[in-house]
Amino acid sequence: MPESHELSTHQCEALLRVGMVGRVAFSTPTGPHMVPVNYTVVDDAIVVRTSPYSLLGTHGRNTMVAVGIDGFDHEQTRGWSVQARGRMEVVTTPQELDRIRKVADPNPWASAVRALYLRVHWTELSGRQLGASWNPGPDVPVIPAS
Repeated sequence: MPESHELSTHQCEALLRVGMVGRVAFSTPTGPHMVPVNYTVVDDAIVVRTSPYSLLGTHGRNTMVAVGIDGFDHEQTRGWSVQARGRMEVVTTPQELDRIRKVADPNPWASAVRALYLRVHWTELSGRQLGASWNPGPDVPVIPAS
């Protein structure tokens, strides 16, 4: 059975930077929710786009959230998981929005208008890997250059 071990902050950040799909966990008045998102990393922040009236757009603003991403290799029984925690904020200034769009605009896979940009400056990164004799980085799908 593969052994589990913690990933370093550097390894977590590297995996986060090459990923593109994850989940955001946050609280609402009716309890916790977790929603799938497409994301990018710009500088030291995770950026997502959503609708202002979505659960995330309504309840994720100016609150602490957790963002999780994972990778699995079912044939080899190995995988990894990275979590980032921080406060989610709305990106409002035209300069910040232009920079995000130029560096790495998150392109949502879901249809509909996703005009609200939310950003999480992580304050905590952690992760675990199952199976010590492999490097998960090359197996992560890379965001195509625009």
